[in-house]
Amino acid sequence: MMMRLLWVSLGATIALGLALYFTKPPTSPLLLASLGGSTIFLFGLTGAPAAQPRALFGGHLISALIGIICYQLFDDALWVYLLAEVITLGVLLLTQTVHPPAGANPLIMIQAHAGFGHLILVVLVGVTILALVAAIWSRLTPGKALHYPVKWNEPSPQSNHWSVWG
Repeated sequence: MMMRLLWVSLGATIALGLALYFTKPPTSPLLLASLGGSTIFLFGLTGAPAAQPRALFGGHLISALIGIICYQLFDDALWVYLLAEVITLGVLLLTQTVHPPAGANPLIMIQAHAGFGHLILVVLVGVTILALVAAIWSRLTPGKALHYPVKWNEPSPQSNHWSVWG
């Protein structure tokens, strides 16, 4: 148990360190804050639907894009943060690409006054590095372990029963 914990911790450190190193967030170090949560999913909850590529990539890219569009259209007033988050919630649920750490992206993008270039140069590059390191690291794991990804296109959530009313 302790060796497994040390192993996944080392993998998580390498993955996030590489993502931060290669993207060098240009306007704000917080541009990659949501990747910290993604690292927890990829290395600690490897088999969760929300950790699979569909949710990881879809969640991050969609939510960041919504934040960027809302900022570009409406600036950074309080109501814009709320609008972007609500739109993100709806779109991620409808597309079944829910990745909880990506829920921070609209707020981060608005706060950072991010442009469309951030979507590729920061978000996509950062998420890709995390996913690649998780895939490689999980295959190097000693003993019996889940390999990442478990299912490439697994929906998250797995059904359309989203809330307490479902």
